[in-house]
Amino acid sequence: MTDPTWISVLPPVVAIVLAIWSRQVYLSLAGGILLGWTILNGWNPLTGLGVSIDATVEVFTRPGDTKVLLFTLVIGALIATVEVSGGVRGFVRWLETRNWVSSAKGAQLLAWATGVVIFIESNITVLVAGSVARPLIDRYRTSREKLAYLIDSTSAPICILIPLNAWGAYNLGILSGLDVENPLQVFIQAIAFNFYSMSAVGLALLVVLFGIDLGPMKAAEARAAQGKVLRDGATPMMDEALFESVDPTAGSPEDTRAGPAPGELARNMVLPIVTMVLFMPLGLWITGDGNLVEGDGSTSVLWAVMAGLAMAWLLLLGQRASTVDDLMRVALKGAGGLVPLALILLLSIALKDVTNELGTGRWVAEVTMGVLPPVVFLPLVFIVAGGIAFSTGTSWGTFGIMLPIAVPAAATMGLPLAPFVAASLSGGIFGDHCSPISDTTIISSMAAATDHIDHVRTQLPYALTAGSIAIAGFAITGLLL
Repeated sequence: MTDPTWISVLPPVVAIVLAIWSRQVYLSLAGGILLGWTILNGWNPLTGLGVSIDATVEVFTRPGDTKVLLFTLVIGALIATVEVSGGVRGFVRWLETRNWVSSAKGAQLLAWATGVVIFIESNITVLVAGSVARPLIDRYRTSREKLAYLIDSTSAPICILIPLNAWGAYNLGILSGLDVENPLQVFIQAIAFNFYSMSAVGLALLVVLFGIDLGPMKAAEARAAQGKVLRDGATPMMDEALFESVDPTAGSPEDTRAGPAPGELARNMVLPIVTMVLFMPLGLWITGDGNLVEGDGSTSVLWAVMAGLAMAWLLLLGQRASTVDDLMRVALKGAGGLVPLALILLLSIALKDVTNELGTGRWVAEVTMGVLPPVVFLPLVFIVAGGIAFSTGTSWGTFGIMLPIAVPAAATMGLPLAPFVAASLSGGIFGDHCSPISDTTIISSMAAATDHIDHVRTQLPYALTAGSIAIAGFAITGLLL
């Protein structure tokens, strides 16, 4: 479709409405894909169905997308391995012996802090933070929805503020392609103007410290206080049987010898995570031939997770706590537990592909940009980026659409580039944060083992609050330019 019209927004809108109405994420995404390809094939549903299947399969022909799907399975294997090693339980006990986490507020603060510290990649951030904090969140009767909100608010919002990770490498590549002089300097300058990301992270901290429960979150927390971490009829995104493995290092009930100290078990979780964190920039350096900015983000993330899994295996083999056969069975079980997530990611990518073919993002940008006068151009960039990310479910795709529009426009108007780069990035994070078809939002639901639509509903008031703060920040910045 060379000249996109309002029809181009129908597939993502249908997917979003179906997801909220039916709570069936798989069918909703598939419905959006089918509608999109039906539109592109003259509204012939049979042809659209055939092309939809082919287009979904074609996702595997692109190395970057395939690595993302493979990453999902490997991270499942890593989570299961760390869990069965006793690493998470050891880390939790280690925190408790030092009285670092002894309340609901402490458990929530742990989730927030973990998300802030692990900034190498958004999916890794939410999966690690969810795995570490979930046992304590349940123990101290905090809702899974609150956990999902906290880890979602400290994943992409933190990652976009760091230049030297997969997110930074991707956006620096876009800026370089736009012939921006010294893109790293512009990106660093834009950090100070990334009002949504800073507001989202800061608001999440205030929620923890002062117990701010807005809208549906208030009901979720009241339910959790009665010992119900999930509502009746909820469908958790994660199969909790995955985390019910017996700790092989704990010994049998008849064994009277003291088990490993909490600190010894904690290293089974800490060392694999540290390995991932350190391996990410190393992967960027290797794939970029010595230039971190030129590194391949998807390859580096996959390498980092595989390195973390290798470290977990080496630790357990060195402790003689498991055999290779045991570890392989655990890894396959963990990977199998995340197959539903991989399927959702596959469908999300396929929906993104058809919205690209329809020109959805370009139509939204072109139409909206002509509605308001230039004096509100900076807040408008944020709003449009948010609308594109919400309707397409991808912040990275939004960056690719908005930066080539906003940066040349700012240069033509003789305005500094950094605020407009920030508005594009910030808006992409905002829309992604609100969207029920966003992969980051979906993975946050999975990591917290909560119902996905429950997560979206409870998070939305906070996202809109931070978004309002960001709009005000960009409006004030626009007046000062």
